[in-house]
Amino acid sequence: MINIIWAAMAVIGIVYAALFGNMDAVNKAIFQSADDAVALTIGLVSVLVFWLGIMKVAEQAGMLKMLAKALSPLISRIFPEVPKDHPAMGYILSNITANLFGLGNAATPMGIKAMKELKNLSGSNEASRSMITFMAINTAGLTLIPSTVIAIRLKYGSASPTEIVGPTLLATIIGLTGALCLDRLFYYLDRRKSG
Repeated sequence: MINIIWAAMAVIGIVYAALFGNMDAVNKAIFQSADDAVALTIGLVSVLVFWLGIMKVAEQAGMLKMLAKALSPLISRIFPEVPKDHPAMGYILSNITANLFGLGNAATPMGIKAMKELKNLSGSNEASRSMITFMAINTAGLTLIPSTVIAIRLKYGSASPTEIVGPTLLATIIGLTGALCLDRLFYYLDRRKSG
């Protein structure tokens, strides 16, 4: 559906520009945007390589396992129907840890594996309580260090590229709290409704 909306917007814009004689501006915008996208992508490679290297060092030093172990009691309370030694719990902890460091690309494969394990655990084609909770947490935008945003701010000459960390932390706390409250509210409303 989103692809159709984007395609429709592009077609409407091009047709409008053709009707009113602004095709030169459209061509200029297309090529300028393509140049900006390539430059931004290349600029982000160095920062992503840096953060992935830091994550690898942290992993080799056992810091990620320590963080996952520290988060384990909290995550077990959020996902009470997932056994502590189940593979889904490991993938959930890895996904959350990667998201906390702003490594969405590294977190995505772990999230997909966690969803598969949660589906196997539920034994049903319908979304289980744990799957819904996991989706709510990921949608809330769990981030402590927004490395990609910092890289973009550096790229465009921000005087203080890391000042986004404080608002990001606040947004994470508010978003996560709201997502978990709504998740629990709808879960208990559904339980009450089904008797």
